[in-house]
Amino acid sequence: MRRKLRRGGAYVEFALSLGVLIPLMLGVVSLGLNMILQMQTVQLARDAGHMYARDINFTLLGNQQLLSSIAGVLGLNAGSGTLGTAGSGSAIVILSEVRYMDVSACNLAGFTTVGSNGRITGCTNEGSWVFAQRLVAGNNTLRASNLGTPPASIVSTTTGAIGITDQATNSGDVANVPTGTNGFNPFNSTTGDGLPSGQWIYVAEASAQGFHMPPFSSGTQTYAQLYF
Repeated sequence: MRRKLRRGGAYVEFALSLGVLIPLMLGVVSLGLNMILQMQTVQLARDAGHMYARDINFTLLGNQQLLSSIAGVLGLNAGSGTLGTAGSGSAIVILSEVRYMDVSACNLAGFTTVGSNGRITGCTNEGSWVFAQRLVAGNNTLRASNLGTPPASIVSTTTGAIGITDQATNSGDVANVPTGTNGFNPFNSTTGDGLPSGQWIYVAEASAQGFHMPPFSSGTQTYAQLYF
């Protein structure tokens, strides 16, 4: 009888321990799956940025399908055009070409007169990073770019390009590029991160819906941003 009682107590203890072990196991699984999704998101941004910096045209359906293949289980739905597939899929890639609006860029836009303050007259975006192109592949309702979004009215619907005049004068075209000690300082010879005048920077951002399994994982979006 005593042996049976001990055996019954062991069953109860095991059942009680499952109440702790199962949630712990599910939590570890959800954390691991989200870590995998985050690594895949970083890889997607890296591959997309490398191709974009090498002038791959992502307005073409075939090239967006290539991104979709790279994304794999992230669920990037391919589409043609500058905005990809609106509202479809569970991933997005945002590609931006930005430039520093210096004196040479202002001159290129037709503004050449130097004012009494030493700045180029009429080139209101002088000294700022601005968008020169914006392309999106995948679900463009999933997430907005951390760099900001240029007004749709100045972005070409066929190429995603933004005219040099808008780059120089449209305040909505200013990009939120990190500057200073931990960011890009285009003409800082002290830190050695100076860029030649007219140099472009290509930025790739990728985001996807995270693993969703309440209450262990709320499906928080993964995100990656890389500069090229």
